[in-house]
Amino acid sequence: MGFQTEFNSVCKFKSEQELYELLEYGRGKMVKKQFRVFPTGQKVIAYAPDNQAVAIVRIVASIAEINFQGEEVTQVEMELIRRLTDEESRIQTALAHEMFFGEQS
Repeated sequence: MGFQTEFNSVCKFKSEQELYELLEYGRGKMVKKQFRVFPTGQKVIAYAPDNQAVAIVRIVASIAEINFQGEEVTQVEMELIRRLTDEESRIQTALAHEMFFGEQS
C-alpha cells in the first residue's frame, strides 16, 4: 500500500479560482494537462498554487480525455472534507516540500 500513498497523496491546484470554488462551495473541479491518475474515492491533501497545504479533499471523479483542441487533459472533481488547521498546514507543507516540491529555502 505504500506505493498508493506515495503516488496519490498530493492534489495541487494551478488556479486560484479552482481552489476558491472548492473552499467556498465544498465541491470543485480542476483541469490538468496530460493524462493523470487520480483514484476515485481517495482522500488527498490539496495544495494551493504557492505549494501551501490547505485542505483534505476526496476525489469524486477523474476523467482523462483529448479535448477539442487535441490536447490531453484530465478533469478531476472533488469534494471538500475539511480545511487544515494552521499547524496541520505548516506540517503538511514542510513535508510536501521535502517529498514532492523540493526543499524549502
